[in-house]
Amino acid sequence: MVTIRADEISNIIRERIEQYNREVKIVNTGTVLQVGDGIARIHGLDEVMAGELVEFEEGTIGIALNLESNNVGVVLMGDGLMIQEGSSVKATGRIAQIPVSEAYLGRVVNALAKPIDGRGEISSSESRLIESPAPGIISRRSVYEPLQTGLIAIDSMIPIGRGQRELIIGDRQTGKTAVATDTILNQQGQNVICVYVAIGQKASSVAQVVTTLEEGGAMKYTIVVAEPADSPATLQYLAPYTGAALAEYFMYRKQHTLTIYDDLSKQAQAYRQMSLLLRRPPGREAYPGDVFYLHSRLLERAAKSSSSLGEGSMTALPIVETQSGDVSAYIPTNVISITDGQIFLSADLFNAGIRPAINVGISVSRVGSAAQIKAMKQVAGKLKLELAQFAELEAFAQFASDLDKATQKQLARGQRLRESLKQPQSAPLTVEDQIMAIYAGTNGYLDSLEIERVRQFLVELRTYVKTTKPKFQEIINSTKIFTEEAEVLLKEAIQEQMNRFLLQEEA
Repeated sequence: MVTIRADEISNIIRERIEQYNREVKIVNTGTVLQVGDGIARIHGLDEVMAGELVEFEEGTIGIALNLESNNVGVVLMGDGLMIQEGSSVKATGRIAQIPVSEAYLGRVVNALAKPIDGRGEISSSESRLIESPAPGIISRRSVYEPLQTGLIAIDSMIPIGRGQRELIIGDRQTGKTAVATDTILNQQGQNVICVYVAIGQKASSVAQVVTTLEEGGAMKYTIVVAEPADSPATLQYLAPYTGAALAEYFMYRKQHTLTIYDDLSKQAQAYRQMSLLLRRPPGREAYPGDVFYLHSRLLERAAKSSSSLGEGSMTALPIVETQSGDVSAYIPTNVISITDGQIFLSADLFNAGIRPAINVGISVSRVGSAAQIKAMKQVAGKLKLELAQFAELEAFAQFASDLDKATQKQLARGQRLRESLKQPQSAPLTVEDQIMAIYAGTNGYLDSLEIERVRQFLVELRTYVKTTKPKFQEIINSTKIFTEEAEVLLKEAIQEQMNRFLLQEEA
């Protein structure tokens, strides 16, 4: 008979108990009460956070936005066609975040940072929250470096600095996207990472922008975040925050970034749709009460970092579309009050052939000349005043029949100055080229030319200076000052080129 040794058995049992490792997983779950129009009402999910991601049993992801006493309102990040009443939902414990890395440069992604350009997956080892707090006062410094757009009207009179927020506002088809894409093209060789966010646009328009950037060699330093018009409202609402998160990744690595949100009116409309479907109370123009916060928390993330954080920067160019030039509507006034100035594009100017159609009179930059190099300040100081006086005189001259010589001269100069500010699309100018045009215009060298010959003369002048007076560009590039030597060189070049130009005309 086998003897049973109690101590041996107890040791075996103790070992088994020690090895026993049962994981208890507590999952916060709920049940779908109602679903439709991209919104689901959930019963349960007691411990859910505001903005937390939730997962439905068929795989759709949603965001918990409304936390009510007896249910949770969730917005869906997909069509949710397979979700039914009674389906189970579980909280993930995560707030929306996206992967970030250098590999995103040159790619087109959606609001969840998933590639949509058919060029394979994007590798990344880090991730960032889509919504993160804006830098505080201590971690910022004042804007002082220029961000050149390559557009003479902007760089001379409405300068933009690195870390600034400058609104581009105007009716549809006035060239808002063209101003933004030209600014991206002009960052070539400037060591600036660009993020272009397309919200609720036609897919063909986004494809056109990508083609323009590729042809201009700009895609290698650009990320495009696109949620076209057929995307769910939730993703259109998230897209700008995704763009900001991608730009922040580079900003906090001591690099300069430029983010374009095209356009925030469509994001506000997507948010209005979500809010009304969640039964939140509507306010002015049926937008929810927190639509100001929607845009302020996005645009406050643009900043110029302090020297202790590496002096990186994130410049934001939000675009807002107006209806019949109504700048006093709700969304335009909100964004104007958040940003550091606005560039107003006018349909009347556009139709009159003045392109870019910038209305210099009501466009402002609240950073101003702090965001200009000294040479530009020296040359363009009186340009805005001259154009404003010309606009006033022009309106008056329509009714007056006989004008004195001085007024006629001022009108003639104003017309030529306005002509010198015109630029074709996708042809940004360097600072030196801009200085040449402004100097020639404000000092009366163009007064003797026919208006339609002004642009041709300036094109030839730029070529002439590059070939015969290369020292002019060297001085501006190295010193950033319009020195006496530079002025002498430029005067000589203008007079020599004017003689050649007039001889060609006579011939």
